[in-house]
Amino acid sequence: MNNNLFPCFWFNQNGAEAAKFYTSVFRNSKITLDTPMVIDIEIEGQKLMLLNAGPMFKPNVTLSLMVMCDSAEEVESYYQKLSESGKVMMELDAYPWSEKYAWVEDQYGISWQLYLGTEKAKQKFSPVMMFTGKNNGNCKEALKYYTSIFPNSEIEGILEYEEGQGDTAGNVAHAQFIINDYVMMAMDSSQNHNADFTEGTSMTIMTKDQEETDYYWNLFTKEGAESMCGWLKDKYGFSWQIVPHRLIELTNTHEVEKAQKAFAAMMTMKKIIIKDIEDAYNS
Repeated sequence: MNNNLFPCFWFNQNGAEAAKFYTSVFRNSKITLDTPMVIDIEIEGQKLMLLNAGPMFKPNVTLSLMVMCDSAEEVESYYQKLSESGKVMMELDAYPWSEKYAWVEDQYGISWQLYLGTEKAKQKFSPVMMFTGKNNGNCKEALKYYTSIFPNSEIEGILEYEEGQGDTAGNVAHAQFIINDYVMMAMDSSQNHNADFTEGTSMTIMTKDQEETDYYWNLFTKEGAESMCGWLKDKYGFSWQIVPHRLIELTNTHEVEKAQKAFAAMMTMKKIIIKDIEDAYNS
């Protein structure tokens, strides 16, 4: 598992409350970073980031989390706790792909697919990208795109809809792919979800140096769009954060004044330039 890749969800100042909720729901989970803006949690050692960034964006169904459960009791426990004050999108039941499965949206707007598997999964949870609306039908193309960008990548399997299965024949019902040893999933949907990719859901890439930062930034923005503070959108409008480890070191130091200078420099940038952050820190 690669913890230099992880999903991020946008919250309107209630991320700390959500983090406490999630760590009360999931087994073997804990809060690993708690700042006014960023809260990191781990679920069975796997990282998830909650961002307190205001009312501009909200999570939606275009990025859900598939949770691989080891027992029927585990599925049922998560189902009851996550659906309370939320909503059920697919009832807890037996389906062709799992003898116990449900899809729920919790009280914070994050979608969870709860899946009882028959064998031990590589990760406890995997982000599931939904290609819907203007992106409907783009899933297969996107899988090739993402696996061409990341090292140690492959498409593990694609299941297509057939005629009469409730969606456009040939659309992707479910796909699993790996990017840099991190398991992702994806699907198409012709249904009207009134949702597109937004900054409410993103993936974060922690980079080791400027060269790696430039690599991802240049490839994604070639057909996408630059945003601010290390954020960008790829050709499908999906948001990525390209974050050097060095930025975290400089903005989370106990030397508060220096950290504030580094943070202020970061706020003026689109792509993160490590040297300029270091210069601000040392000024």
